[in-house]
Amino acid sequence: MQAARGTSLTGDSTIPGPDRRPPSRARATRLFAVVAIAAYALDLGTKLLAVDRLTGRPDVPVVGDLLVLHLTRNPGAAFSTGTEYTVLLACVAVLAALVVLYLSRRVAGTGWAVALGLLLAGVTGNLTDRIFRSPGPFRGHVIDFLMVPHWPVFNVADMCINAAAGLILLQAFRGIRIDGHRATGDEPRQESRA
Repeated sequence: MQAARGTSLTGDSTIPGPDRRPPSRARATRLFAVVAIAAYALDLGTKLLAVDRLTGRPDVPVVGDLLVLHLTRNPGAAFSTGTEYTVLLACVAVLAALVVLYLSRRVAGTGWAVALGLLLAGVTGNLTDRIFRSPGPFRGHVIDFLMVPHWPVFNVADMCINAAAGLILLQAFRGIRIDGHRATGDEPRQESRA
């Protein structure tokens, strides 16, 4: 018996069809979600621990003066700039999270999946503080607790955002688009999964 044109004789559902994403895109989407959830949970957990264990305590040296735990509440953006624009910063963070979620629908490469997952975790981690911490919704101060010499105090969400920026730049320099294809040359090539 012959199958209808374009259908599998074995019923194999891994062959992409018009209503199905290619397997590499599905894997990249799962990786994006796992990275975003894991990094967000790490940020949230470390902030809860920092507030619980560091409130009212002096600085805690972890590696001498190289890494010190120092609890601070930041109403502004990076380097404590824009402290009077906390509500605007929260609105920008909501917009950024929506853009990352929109872009994640097209992700098919491993590098982009990790980068966008870290970016979403970082943006939503700090946004969570702005929404739920005092002095009130969309005016909340971000919990920072990691201090290194000659650098502002930061948190895990900040590290995620910076790592994401580095990965995005790396993907751009390598010429790999968000869909996993190379931007250079006539024929698009898939990013290697190795």
